[in-house]
Parts: sequence; C-alpha cells; structure tokens
Amino acid sequence: MLKVALTGGIATGKSHVLDLLRQRGVPCLDADSLAHGVMAPGTEATTAIAERFGVEVLAADGSVDRSKLGPVVFADQSARRELEAIVHPAVYRAIAAGLRAFELISQPPLAIVDVPLLFETGAERKFDRIIVTTCPPEMQLARLVHRGMTEGDARARLAAQWPTEQKAGKADYVVRTDGSFADTERQVDRIIRDLRM
Repeated sequence: MLKVALTGGIATGKSHVLDLLRQRGVPCLDADSLAHGVMAPGTEATTAIAERFGVEVLAADGSVDRSKLGPVVFADQSARRELEAIVHPAVYRAIAAGLRAFELISQPPLAIVDVPLLFETGAERKFDRIIVTTCPPEMQLARLVHRGMTEGDARARLAAQWPTEQKAGKADYVVRTDGSFADTERQVDRIIRDLRM
C-alpha cells in the first residue's frame, strides 16, 4: 500500500482536497482529527498538557480546549514546541495504527494522511509520496479572516508554518486551489490516476 501524505499551509484547501479524495473512494486519515482524540479527557497527552500549561486550558469535560490553548502556543514559539513534543508522537502512533488497519482490512493500493505540519515535524520520511495544496499567501490570509480569525491571529498562524511555496518545492504533486472547484477536482483526479498506476 502506497502511503501518501497530504499537506500544505493553513487555509490552502487541504480539507476540500481530502473530501474529494474520500469521495473517490481513497481511504483517508486526518491527523487533526486524530489530534482531537489524543487530547480527549483522560489521555496521557491531555494529562501532560494540563501539567505543562495549567488546568485552565482544559474544557469542562476534561479535554483540551484548543481555543484556550491556541493563543498561548501561537504567541510563544518555545511553548508551541513543547506542545508539539507532547502531541505529535501520539498522533503519529495513531496514524501508524490507522494505516495498518487499512492494510489488514481492505488492502487498498494507496491511503492518504492529511498532515498539516508534515515538514515542520520532519515526518515526510514516513511517506512514499507527498501532495501539497497551495494558494497565494494573501488568499490564505483572506480565507482565515473570513473564517472569523483576526488578521493578527491569522498572520501568527501563517508565521508558525513553513511558507506554502517551500512545501510545494518538496512535493511529488501540487494542487493549486486558487482556481475553480472544477479545476481542483481535475488536479485531484489526475493525481489519483497517477498514484493508482
């Protein structure tokens, strides 16, 4: 089974591309969803996060409240690195388990994993191919503000990641999402055909 990472900067259309891949029957995992599970009540990671950042970053149910934790870690690079050191190993264990399950249950020719911080975490070596979604930085900023983020918060999120063009330079495939939805679909269909060959 070919292990394919899908990555790109925030607000470059990764979720849309992941949806298109799922609609076409490609088994997919979403690292962000797995991270939510890792930060659920009572997990090892949640306990470590509460010890490091204080119980005030927890929600009433005992899970990590990302809206409370986000401003702390995006304002402080060393705090963000400490959070990543707690969360990323657990997420990559969950990814490995998910990929193994795909292999055991359905033996698909390929599986996609959406990993927003693929290059930032040095995890590109874990995958056979890499797809990067990209659009101009001003479009990323506009999309984030449209989602309700302040411009300052949006810029902080963008600054916390590698520039999208730098990621695109390391990709096997690039999906440009600044055109029409139909254009994005054509790019995705081409990539799937190539990966299944």
